[in-house]
This record gives sequence, structure tokens and C-alpha cells, in this order.
Amino acid sequence: MAESQWHYVENGESVGPLTKEQLLAKLPALQGDETLVFGPGLSSWTAARHVPGLRSDDASQTDIPPAPTGRRADEIDYQITGDDMQYVEVELDPNEMVIAEAGAMMYMTPGVEMEAKLGDPSSREQGLLGKVFTAGKRVLTGESLFMTTFTGHGPGKQQVAFAAPYPGKIIPMDLSQLGGELLCQKQSFLCAARGVSIGIAFTKRLGAGLFGGEGFILQRLTGDGLAFVHAGGTLCHRRLERGEKLKVDTGCIVAFQKSVDYDIKFVGGFKNTLFGGEGLFFAMLTGPGSVWLQSLPFSRLADRIHATGTGRKKTGEGSILGGIGGLLDGDNR
Repeated sequence: MAESQWHYVENGESVGPLTKEQLLAKLPALQGDETLVFGPGLSSWTAARHVPGLRSDDASQTDIPPAPTGRRADEIDYQITGDDMQYVEVELDPNEMVIAEAGAMMYMTPGVEMEAKLGDPSSREQGLLGKVFTAGKRVLTGESLFMTTFTGHGPGKQQVAFAAPYPGKIIPMDLSQLGGELLCQKQSFLCAARGVSIGIAFTKRLGAGLFGGEGFILQRLTGDGLAFVHAGGTLCHRRLERGEKLKVDTGCIVAFQKSVDYDIKFVGGFKNTLFGGEGLFFAMLTGPGSVWLQSLPFSRLADRIHATGTGRKKTGEGSILGGIGGLLDGDNR
């Protein structure tokens, strides 16, 4: 890679190529040391603070202002390792915390304290009733009542790692660069910095709730910190312009910005409905905003494994209507 070929991420998009000097001039106006960059000597997108010569505290960068402050979420460091079966290792300074789904932890150093908490640890709801209310909302998304927190208490930096549940990619999402909110399919959330709230979002339309494959409810991530979500198979990132539409298999949606409109549409055509293999409905995403798609939904993988043992081919991404819904949206084929 040529010395001038540096790139950085802004609003989920790659910008470049630039020279190193041009990149250094851009960093203060972005997320400073937290900006994801790619360039000579790097094998993957990396936060600028991990790249010698780009850190704001580097001796050669004394003329670069420090990274913007004012975040409410903890500013965690991380490294994603692996190709198809990835894990993310989070580095914690003393008193920094990361929140994760129960059972996602892979390993942690002795100075990390783990604690199960009822509901959403980042929620402002106080008292037992508030915690029960936030926990109840999580049950609607099919998640556990409890979430697990990991806090650095030992001397120096501590590490805790979280593993992907099945083959795919772990995606770092900086909510401060995504408008402070992201909508995800159920069970795609892996972990996040303290300060990111994990809630629910009801789909706007009855049809999207009944036949959209994910039911009435999506997960809503809000805040200004880093969150990590998992996509099955290969990740596809699309940036939709205002009014631009994209037809998607419902189970292949991982996440999208709140500015993206989500609806379901009828496939249409007698032959398409009976023999197209895609059910009666697909999702319609309308810009503006970014969407993230996965090539291998877990339900599709599970159906293929199930079929090898029973000889029965069953594909599709499911419906809240159960067996009847499967007939309508292609889940019983």
C-alpha cells in the first residue's frame, strides 16, 4: 500500500485515500483517537490511538489538539481477532465497564469483576420497579432478564473478551457517529461500553410486525459509546440515499440507522409465492441512512443442520405467528 493511501471512517463510510498529513489534520474534527483508520502496516480497521504516529499523545503530534471530550459512555479500547469465528477483546482502565449479554464472555484477566444485573445497567430507571420494567422490556426481545457487567478493578489495564455465537463478523458501532441510535435485529447485540442503553423499539406498521421475520420488536441501542453487534456469514454494508429503496430478505437484516424506514412488501406473483422459496413477504428499507446485512442468518444455518438429520428442508427466518406465520412468510418450505 502506498504511503499516501490512508483511509478513515466517518458516519459508517470509508473516506480516502489521503496522505498521513491530511489524515492528521482530519482527526481532531472527527473522533480524535477513537477514529477508525486503515493504512500502511495495518491489516484491519484500527482506532487511531493504536497507530504509532497518529496518537494525540505522541511526541510528534503535540500540535494536534486532544480528542474531543464530553462523551457520557466509557471510552474503551478493543481489538477484534479472527476471521469467521471472531472474538473482541476489550481493554479496561480502572473503573471502566463493559456490558454484555449473559453467556457471551470468553475470558477475562483477574482484575476484572463480573456482576449480573437485572435489566439494563445503563438505564436511568432507579429502584426495583424501574429495574423490573427495563428487564421486562428485554424479555419481549427474547433476551435474558439479566445482563452482565465487567468492570476493571485491578492495577493497570485489564482485558475481557467476548466471542461471536456462530460464524460471522463482529461489527464495532460508534453510536456517536451514527446519530446516537441504532436499531438491530433480536440477538445481534454482543457487548457495549457502559453508557450505551439497550432497549426495544416497536415497528411502526402492523404488517412489518406480523410478517417482518423479527416480530413487532427490534432492539434499540442508544448513547454515544461503542457497541458491538454480530452478523452471520459475510457482512454487507449499504449506504442508502434519501428515497433510495432496498428489498431484503427479512432474516438478513442486522441493523440500520433510525433514519431508515422499515416496512414489508408482498412478493407478488402466483409462481413467485409458491415456488420462489422466499415466502410471501420481503423487507423494504428506504433511505437515507446506513444498513448492515448478513449473508447467513442463524435460523437459516439451523434449518440446514436440522435438514441433514431429518431429510426435511426447512428454511426461512421465522414469524411471531408460529406455524401459520411460517406458511405466510416462507418459514415452512
